[in-house]
Amino acid sequence: MRQGFKDVPRVVWLLSAGVFVNAVVSFTFVFVFLWLTGPRGLGAPEAGLVTGIGGIGLVAGNFTGGWYGDRFGHRRVLLAAAVVTGLLLALLPTLPTAALYLALPAAQYAAGVIRAANSALVAVTVPDGARRQAFAVVRCASNAGFTVGPPLGALVAVGLSYDWLFVADGLGTLFFALWTARVVPARGASRPAEAPDGGRGRGGVWRELRARPAVPVLLAAVLVTDVVYRQQYSTFPVYLQDHGLDVSAFGLIVALNGAVILLLELPAAVALRDRPPLPVIGTGLLLVAAGYAVLPAGPGAAAAVAMMVLLSLGEILYKTTATAYVADQAPEHAAGRFQSLYAGVSVSGTVLAAPLGGTLYAAAPGLLWPVCALLAAGAGAAVLLAGRTPGTGPTRPAHETGSRPRAVAG
Repeated sequence: MRQGFKDVPRVVWLLSAGVFVNAVVSFTFVFVFLWLTGPRGLGAPEAGLVTGIGGIGLVAGNFTGGWYGDRFGHRRVLLAAAVVTGLLLALLPTLPTAALYLALPAAQYAAGVIRAANSALVAVTVPDGARRQAFAVVRCASNAGFTVGPPLGALVAVGLSYDWLFVADGLGTLFFALWTARVVPARGASRPAEAPDGGRGRGGVWRELRARPAVPVLLAAVLVTDVVYRQQYSTFPVYLQDHGLDVSAFGLIVALNGAVILLLELPAAVALRDRPPLPVIGTGLLLVAAGYAVLPAGPGAAAAVAMMVLLSLGEILYKTTATAYVADQAPEHAAGRFQSLYAGVSVSGTVLAAPLGGTLYAAAPGLLWPVCALLAAGAGAAVLLAGRTPGTGPTRPAHETGSRPRAVAG
């Protein structure tokens, strides 16, 4: 397997080490609701409103982070966003409740910018043929950190206080900024690549998308699938409780997701690196559909475990491959914007999944999982069909699709 990662630049491995450390201490998104309803004394509706607004900030940051990078440089934007996020997170425990309505969304917005800028930075640093492996390395580091982080965060919250979770998260994000500044050289152009017309492509990203018809299909499919995929964090635990499985069972089932990804994602990236991307992505979406399709077959632990294994396998196939595909399709002057579009749709479920799924589950519990399966299956079929449509391969000029990585701007 090591041979399959020989084209992944050293800087990506170093950047992934920073991603791992930052992910370990990224407690905020896990414990913020408990913090608001516990030490801060908010009721569940107000805490839900605060976290919901924060989720909107996260999605907005993902959608815009790459646009900033295309204009100011991806490295520079990542560093600035990491500093802002770190400072805001560390200060959150000291702020009055009213200020949280602004501070938490601002911190989440900056965190979304970090995610988009980090993806764009990898995209412009890695040669086309190695992007799937590179994104798999970064995702594996992030998932490993998130596997370690929540249990550690629980110990900190119980042994010290919830406030220390935010301080640790803030310091970890500031460390990530310092680490990135050290390991990612500020080499290359001092400004991003220009569009062919001599400008910076402002307003031209839609023209670029129309020239690559499979990309909008993929983005729409990922948007739909993310709403379905993230039901595992909202309606799925409620479904388990309604069928006699407690929170500890949910925790073990979710932990299975991380275990499968850590075990199989890197080998899968190597084994499938030469396969056409759209069929791989489409198959992954169909596996997500299959995961939700097994739930109505027999409510209980066995069906829940089968569902999580299928979801994890689908995630392995579609998430890394889709990220790399969007990077490969992006014109050089719009690499960040393409990554921002993908990053934004890939987390839209954090805002949409709970209200949409919760409403349907409350109205017709038996319909939720079949609807989820049909939506993900439709998304997978659309991507598979796009993969069979002529003209869905790389559309950049030959000199842009060679084996040399692009310069890191900023």
